[in-house]
Amino acid sequence: MLAQPIREGLAEPAFEKALEAEPERWEDVSMRVLFVCTRNACRSQMAEALARALGGSRLEAASAGSDPGEIDPLTLEVLKEAGIGTDGLRAKGLTEVDAEAHDWVVTLCDEAQASCPSLSGRRGRHHWPVEDPAAVAEGGPVRLQAFRDARDAIRARIERWLAEQERSE
Repeated sequence: MLAQPIREGLAEPAFEKALEAEPERWEDVSMRVLFVCTRNACRSQMAEALARALGGSRLEAASAGSDPGEIDPLTLEVLKEAGIGTDGLRAKGLTEVDAEAHDWVVTLCDEAQASCPSLSGRRGRHHWPVEDPAAVAEGGPVRLQAFRDARDAIRARIERWLAEQERSE
């Protein structure tokens, strides 16, 4: 079981509005996390999808970018390759999400860490730098492997973090 349910003792307008709109969606959610990178095209998308898959109904995950672009097709390919659902993923800017409605904000690149210094969730912020697979200039199998490596690094970090959250209850 993860940390205490987020609905307990909260009066934040964004959360209350979301709860009112979809009460059944929030019944068992105990933690909300927002993953941020610059373009919201690779790493943060992977983190959102992986966190949803690994955290189950107890975790609500979202992602956004400080300068959003389009999702790289290799992001979706390596997620599907690992059996991770990609439905609903789309590139979003920080103006489309309410960071304060999340328990944790996790930056996945140094650029997002530097460009969003005041961005924080209710319980805090983490920085998990992951090399940008889209920055790999070589194409073909080398580039695909960079995306797989990023996916696997993010997955391992999320698994460790979820285990830490469960132990800290």
